[in-house]
Amino acid sequence: MRRYSLDELPMTTDGPPFDTVIANADVVTETGVHAVDVALKDGKVAALVARGVPLLASERIDASGKLLLPGAVDIHFHCRAPAYPERGDFATETRAAAAGGVTTVFEMPISKPCCATGDIFRARRALGEANAYVNFALFGAPGLMKRQEVHAMADEGAIGFKIFMTAAPAGRDDEFDGLCLPSSDRLFEGLKLVAETGLVCAVHAEDNALLEWHTAQLKSAGRNDVRAHNESRPPHVEALAIATLMTLNESIGVNLHIVHVSSREALETFNRFKRTGSTASAETCTHYLLFTEQDMERTGPYAKINPPLRTREDQEAVWQGLRDRSLMAITTDHSPFTAEEKERARTDLWRTPPGSPGVEELVLAVMDFALTGKLDLLHAVQLMSTNGAKRYGIYPQKGVIAVNSDADLVIYDPNTTTTIAQDMLFSKAKACDKLYEGMTFQGKVLRTIVNGRTVFHDGQVIGEPGWGRFVRPVRENIYKGF
Repeated sequence: MRRYSLDELPMTTDGPPFDTVIANADVVTETGVHAVDVALKDGKVAALVARGVPLLASERIDASGKLLLPGAVDIHFHCRAPAYPERGDFATETRAAAAGGVTTVFEMPISKPCCATGDIFRARRALGEANAYVNFALFGAPGLMKRQEVHAMADEGAIGFKIFMTAAPAGRDDEFDGLCLPSSDRLFEGLKLVAETGLVCAVHAEDNALLEWHTAQLKSAGRNDVRAHNESRPPHVEALAIATLMTLNESIGVNLHIVHVSSREALETFNRFKRTGSTASAETCTHYLLFTEQDMERTGPYAKINPPLRTREDQEAVWQGLRDRSLMAITTDHSPFTAEEKERARTDLWRTPPGSPGVEELVLAVMDFALTGKLDLLHAVQLMSTNGAKRYGIYPQKGVIAVNSDADLVIYDPNTTTTIAQDMLFSKAKACDKLYEGMTFQGKVLRTIVNGRTVFHDGQVIGEPGWGRFVRPVRENIYKGF
């Protein structure tokens, strides 16, 4: 890490050389934890200097006893805009991100209409630019199989593309039009189209035929209990899909990324292909690390997620996947719905939409893992910030504290705790945040800085809609070494 001497720092005669100086924090960089002060200018990190060096700035933040972290990059996020404002939108869900220390979100293309053409992509980008409190990137959906539209979205700045290997949920076809490729021939065709762009293709891997067969068996037996959801999507449904996907990709070579790995079988299948040279990457989510199928008994339909929460054995396998670095990111799959939609499961489990909010707990959970010894601190920061930025080609702009990187930062207090209560949350889906409700984490997000400006401080969102910027990848920077 380069440290700057006083005579190297910028000087000016018409005002302070820096906008903000964050002093006395323990700064978490890629090389370690450093006792340096961080100077910000024009939305960038301008200098890292030894503590005590006098720096002239318009604002000075004393972060004594605190950690300064790169803002989290949540590479798997949903806000639903503009489909269902009652669930959440760019404003409400990026406010929640800011409160949670997440400074960049990668928005998935599920909406109405699905983000599957260049025109729809441009409209979503404009919506985000007008309303987002934190930075955002957009996935496109390639499943219409229209080459010109796939390339149009790539040219417009798509962070990558998303494919579901499952059919569209009943009654939600328009939200998934262009996303779902449940047959192997169509999947093969879609992967080839994305490969032409050079961008990352993120895939929801569950075998459609097998899960539909399991579901039909359960329905015919009259099952409508919460556990039936788990039984309809057992681990081999996930593992078989990963095997199909990675086999097809051996002859395609797309930049493949498998989302929300949840089980031992899935991870073992993924690792078999990695051992023979696959450059695919994979993530897991905070809820698979913290909760198991037992929590469905506690929270009922609010824990209905795809893939479902698994056993303790599966959870430990996923943890091992983080420790041995098979899994390169921890994400949220933040999925806002209304409580009314979730409550449908009391009478009809199968009509209840899957997903749970979680963006406000990402940094809290991962930092708790680090502060309680489950993860090394630098590895924890890689998992929630750096690695996702690298994989998708936005590093070193994002995901790191370094000179010339964007000033997306979190001041974190490791010496206190945070207990999750509904009235402290900002997501429009906070009434559905039952998994985390009442949980206590080590540490607290005190301040979130996006592009050099504070957007969250001391429990309040003080930023403005539209402050978040659209983030596009640099294709040459897409990292394939995980």
